[in-house]
Amino acid sequence: MDTKRFLVRCGDENFDLRKLDPDFTDRFKSKEDVVQKLEENLVELRRLQDILFAQGQYGLLIILQGMDTSGKDSLSKYLMHGLNPAGCRVHSFKAPCVEELKQDFLRRYAVRVPARGEIVIFNRSHYEEVGVVRVHHELLAKQNLSLALRDRIWVNRFRQILDFERYLTENGVVVLKFFLHISKEEQEKRLLERIEDNTKNWKFSMRDVYERGFWEDYMLVYSQAIGATSTKSCPWYGGVPTNHKWFAKLVVGEVVIDHLQRLPLKYPHLDKKEHTEALTALKKSLKKV
Repeated sequence: MDTKRFLVRCGDENFDLRKLDPDFTDRFKSKEDVVQKLEENLVELRRLQDILFAQGQYGLLIILQGMDTSGKDSLSKYLMHGLNPAGCRVHSFKAPCVEELKQDFLRRYAVRVPARGEIVIFNRSHYEEVGVVRVHHELLAKQNLSLALRDRIWVNRFRQILDFERYLTENGVVVLKFFLHISKEEQEKRLLERIEDNTKNWKFSMRDVYERGFWEDYMLVYSQAIGATSTKSCPWYGGVPTNHKWFAKLVVGEVVIDHLQRLPLKYPHLDKKEHTEALTALKKSLKKV
């Protein structure tokens, strides 16, 4: 499958989520068409993570953004299934606490980026600061910024985010960004399911219903943010269709694998001299036990 169709061009001022079809599934008709490929991708992802962890030279940061019910949780579970837990983490970012509001907006994200050898998923991310905060101006007021700092704040934050992500890549962290695109109609079905299915009641929040009233605002601000911050080194895969969660898993899995395969990953090994010396020393030690 050609995942490049979801790749957002660098600085694409015309990118618009509203023009994309969240129901798109390419040539696939149902989940049954991709079950085998989904499993094969997990096997390959486990192989690549094992080398990534052993080598310890690169980190991978996967950013998942999307409206409520777009499938960020289920996608995180899929990607992490069977990985070595010593080398992977998921961070689900909620509203900042009082202490975090006193700090610069990137700090709470910066301290959770992957170390070399790790795969980290951000379920929501620093893009909330140019998404939710931009839609709800009262949240910006809580950050207690001076009026001078609020001047051109969104342009400045786009630049600061680009600087932050470039800093990560220059220090060995691969940054991949995905916006999971769901239709308002599909979201309605999933919200109702959270009430009708007792095992999903814990996921339901009236806040999610309230946010539906700002749907068009979110489509606008996220479109602008994605277009302004997609770069060659830190690309956005914007508008990944997620009305069918299995298709979103297929797309994101393929993209992650593709980028990991591009890295010069290899298991660390001893050179011939070191190998001989280590083997000799080991045999001598074993004989003494």
